[in-house]
Amino acid sequence: MSIPSATPTEPGDRGAEGRTAVDVAQLRIAGLDDREIFDATTWIALRPAFATVNGALRAAPDPELRTKAPPRSGPRSPSAGDGSLVRVRGRVRSCRMRPGGVGLRRSPPRGVGMKLGRALVLAVVVAVPLAAPATATPPDAASATATPPDVATAQVAQAVRAGTLGQGHGVADSCTGVVQGHQVDLGCLTNVVTRDKASADPLTTPAPAGFSPADLARAYHLPDAKTGERGMVTIVGIGAYPTLEADLTTYRSQFGLPECTTANGCLKIADYHGGPALKPVGGLGEIEEAYATETALDVDLASAACPMCRITMVQIPMDVGRLLNAVLLQLPGLLADDFGTAVSYAASQHSSAVSMSYGVPTGLQGDYLGTGAPAVALHHPGMAVVAASGDKGYLGGPQLWPQELPWVTSVGGTSLSGAGGSFVQKAWGSLFAPHGEQQRWVGAGSGCALDLGPAQGQPAGIAANCSGHRAGSDVSAVADPLTGVAVYRSYAPNNGKAGWLIVGGTSAASPFVAGLYARGGRLSGVDGPNTLYSAPLGTLADVSSGSNAQHGPADCAQFKPVVCSAGPGWDGPTGLGVPVGLGAF
Repeated sequence: MSIPSATPTEPGDRGAEGRTAVDVAQLRIAGLDDREIFDATTWIALRPAFATVNGALRAAPDPELRTKAPPRSGPRSPSAGDGSLVRVRGRVRSCRMRPGGVGLRRSPPRGVGMKLGRALVLAVVVAVPLAAPATATPPDAASATATPPDVATAQVAQAVRAGTLGQGHGVADSCTGVVQGHQVDLGCLTNVVTRDKASADPLTTPAPAGFSPADLARAYHLPDAKTGERGMVTIVGIGAYPTLEADLTTYRSQFGLPECTTANGCLKIADYHGGPALKPVGGLGEIEEAYATETALDVDLASAACPMCRITMVQIPMDVGRLLNAVLLQLPGLLADDFGTAVSYAASQHSSAVSMSYGVPTGLQGDYLGTGAPAVALHHPGMAVVAASGDKGYLGGPQLWPQELPWVTSVGGTSLSGAGGSFVQKAWGSLFAPHGEQQRWVGAGSGCALDLGPAQGQPAGIAANCSGHRAGSDVSAVADPLTGVAVYRSYAPNNGKAGWLIVGGTSAASPFVAGLYARGGRLSGVDGPNTLYSAPLGTLADVSSGSNAQHGPADCAQFKPVVCSAGPGWDGPTGLGVPVGLGAF
């Protein structure tokens, strides 16, 4: 619901009750919804008024409260009011705003008190203008003062939630790099928000500005963090990440998630054979930084989806030869074999779900990737195998591997806007201009795998959109980097800046959905996306607007319009829709 008073629309405008949009954004980051923000700021702001009245009345606290109160140190004026201790007769209570008017109450509104522990300072700052007008700053002083970092972060956070971040910031594909003199696509599917439209440098902030776990829980109607199974989510990635555990600790502690470390058995980091974690490779800092950003996104979003789950990080060694074979020679077979080895190891560890935020063009080896050894290695009924659908929008030709496989759940993406309890989602697709490059299209991947049969459990009516072949994707979640998620990454061997990033791509959606599979726990019948297609009514919300094709349905005229444009029911960019709780998993 909305705050029941005028909320300013511009970051610096202060509404009648003293709040600014930046203030509200800060409180939302702290975990309060709109009703709680109103309750908290009103309660805090009115405490001085109660203290003044009580002091003037010289009314004493309730005897039972006085006897239970801890001893105070230092002198205190006998006329000083307390504003929090109240009594029934002759003394004003603290109050709560209700739809029907003001109601008297002994304490802050239920539920708000617990959250004030992490939001109290913010709430007090927000409430100060309610109790006393702010002193005006002379124009010359204001112009000479830089925007404080916390205010700048809050402004960015507000823009993320309003869907307006693209007005002042760009997007960079963080999964490209120079390998042996060649600019290559590294296969991961991550995009980061940049400092401004003219920069290729990622925007880093001192505090998180992207969507938080609490935001995502509200957007997807998830239960409290302790509800659900405590399964294992395995993330398959490439390359070393020596600060992974420390970075994950920073993310989880920031948002109040349970500790997940190697010491307490929640986190495991191994190579794709189960050996020790990989060591950094000298001379490949740019590539390692790109892969580290991908991995940070993966483990953070798995944590957001399933705070109580165990996480296993399986690292595939960087092999420059295999990468160049896949990209330049269109021979991705050996690289696909590595992913098959990693997923087989995950199955041997009894993982609940596996996420791969990578997409490899099948090139000249489509048959091998579609039906050969790597395809077989990814088929594990009873374990959810999940992959990102891609970030280049509708693909009219050959699809990316492994999300094209019938026994892999292909996860598309949405743009997410809103806050509190009100969110809007549409299929992700937009133009962006990388620094120094021409505009290009980005969006959730979709298309038809014409050399493969339908996905497991995919109804004939959906496969008919692709002439009876595998139609992707199957399900979706937030992916647009301009409405992206908060990610913490400190490992930046290419002279990057450590800190909080705003990240998107279907690389965000894939680990999030994998986490929901592990948390939902109904895995015995899982074989690819089959259980999604038979999920109970109401457990997936249809996304019916937006397109992942630059020219809309005209771009996928060889198939059906829904392959590249959202509409009622299944569509390519968003599949069956977005999660509503855990019922589909």
